[in-house]
Amino acid sequence: MSIEIEVLADPARACAAMLLGAAAGGGHVVLAGGSTPRAAYVELVAAAEAVGASLSDATFWFGDERCVPPEDDQSNYLMAKRALLDRLGDGRQPRVHRMRGELGFSEAADLYEQELRAAGPPQFEVLLLGMGPDGHTLSLFPDQPSLSERTRLVVGVPEAGLEPFVPRVTFTVPAVSLARQVVFLVAGSSKADAVAAAFGPGASADPHLPASVVAAAASEVKVLLDHDAAAKL
Repeated sequence: MSIEIEVLADPARACAAMLLGAAAGGGHVVLAGGSTPRAAYVELVAAAEAVGASLSDATFWFGDERCVPPEDDQSNYLMAKRALLDRLGDGRQPRVHRMRGELGFSEAADLYEQELRAAGPPQFEVLLLGMGPDGHTLSLFPDQPSLSERTRLVVGVPEAGLEPFVPRVTFTVPAVSLARQVVFLVAGSSKADAVAAAFGPGASADPHLPASVVAAAASEVKVLLDHDAAAKL
């Protein structure tokens, strides 16, 4: 495992450039939910338009989802649809594999597992992750059984460890290991303690801090931070 940390004035823009390189090259890309990734998706559309790039050969997956309908405001898919997919225009749409959270956490996890395995499973060029102030990433929460899963690629999470308290579907640690590069995109002072614990000097895999376990399983990790998130490194 190698971890590279970059502290930037605009980490979302740097993330967008990485996503564009992977997607324009026809790669498999895993999207994340959250406000910071949303900013990266907006930047991605602008960057693609600026260079005349099409994302039509790319394949987008989702790393986790809430068990809500796709038109629900809590849906990660809906966020990505509004910020990215709807703005790409006809003829520039990637293939998209949506987690069907509305089916419930168990059935949705089984279906997504089947989709991944039917596709290879693929190697992801970029797997984008956020991180919560509790150190969770994807929908892998501190000390929950899903963090210890080593056979399945996708599992259901009956009870979220952080708001909104709705069931989830999530990639597992073995799914993360399918990625060529894992990118953590983190912003805000509320994340500073978790960032320091997960990625600072002497950090190691700790089940109380899921991001550290995920990072330890990845072959290459890039951490993109704003100055507030990096304040305690």
